Amino acid sequence: MSKLGEIAVNSINNGDCIELLKKLPDNSIDLIFADPPYNLQLNQDLYRPNNTKVDAVNDQWDKFDSFKEYDSFCKKWLAECNRVLKPTGTIWVIGSYHNIFRVGTIIQDIGYWILNDIVWVKTNPMPNFKGTRFNNAHETLIWASKSKNSKYTFHYHSMKCMNDDLQMRSDWLIPICQGEERVRVNGQKAHSTQKPAELLFRIILSSSNVGDVVLDPFFGSGTTGAVAKRLGRNYIGFEKEKFYTEVAESRISKVIPLSKELLEYKIEKKKPKVPFGSLIEKGYIKIGENVFSKDKKFSATVNADASLCVGEEIGSIHKMSAFLLKKTNHNGWDYWFVNRDNSLLSIDYLRKLYEEKYLNPSVDNALFTEKTYSRLNESSSNFLVS
Repeated sequence: MSKLGEIAVNSINNGDCIELLKKLPDNSIDLIFADPPYNLQLNQDLYRPNNTKVDAVNDQWDKFDSFKEYDSFCKKWLAECNRVLKPTGTIWVIGSYHNIFRVGTIIQDIGYWILNDIVWVKTNPMPNFKGTRFNNAHETLIWASKSKNSKYTFHYHSMKCMNDDLQMRSDWLIPICQGEERVRVNGQKAHSTQKPAELLFRIILSSSNVGDVVLDPFFGSGTTGAVAKRLGRNYIGFEKEKFYTEVAESRISKVIPLSKELLEYKIEKKKPKVPFGSLIEKGYIKIGENVFSKDKKFSATVNADASLCVGEEIGSIHKMSAFLLKKTNHNGWDYWFVNRDNSLLSIDYLRKLYEEKYLNPSVDNALFTEKTYSRLNESSSNFLVS
């Protein structure tokens, strides 16, 4: 088992989070999710209209003598989190109206740079039984980078895809834990503030990569570790209560990680930046030969300067495909094909060959042999038109 400083990766460590954080090296953590005590300041029991007692958060770990004491506690653990967070990493902190505004001020004072505040809208919130206030149906997450100039991880296109090809918004409609998801011991809730796995799934998927280390300084019932393991990440948990540590260890031991192939961010990958002229210079396309539309209705002659000629019209691969389609703009890489062995082969496939040989740092150009070409050629069927 690998270690970061004195702390083992993929482990739950029992003890005070501030002291445990000190055992981690500077700039060693990729992502932090923190669900700290909210300091709810509950002074009396809460009952439903039928006089049954509400199972509220009245644990000792959530109680502080004053705002000053709570602020001092938050300054310490947030400062340590900033120290251990990589320059490319981010931190997520969740809270309610009781604490999140105080936490937000401290985050900015320390030097973090707030990227978003996310509103977790609970689709099934607990009612306000007294009827003296609005139904409290949300919590707030602060997402912040280590500093203003940090280059952090964010899988924008994946989140957009998850949201039916619309930009993922900052209001997330997710139900609170219920049914089988709620971890129970002897029929009772194991933890009073267990967060839904769906919430952590979105956080970890959006702002970390496979193999990253995810730290949760208030580990509780282990939701962060369970989701991190499933998504191919490593985790480190700090938890003060021994009971919660045992619950989390049992829970995470049953999690089966997804295969790495399913965790690739394929939608985030961009087309290689290869000019059409580069294919001509390297001989993938010959000067003077013709390129064709997929239906073979149109053809164009390739000039030495990488322009295409269709009758009296001359322009780039993009301009000429747009001209023939009577459009303002068009992606020529998807339009033009070359004749190879009596079949039409997409110029976009030739671009992939160029990228593999000349732009892929994992491939030694001197070792780009016929075997490599053959391997690529096996996947070329999607680019061929008979």
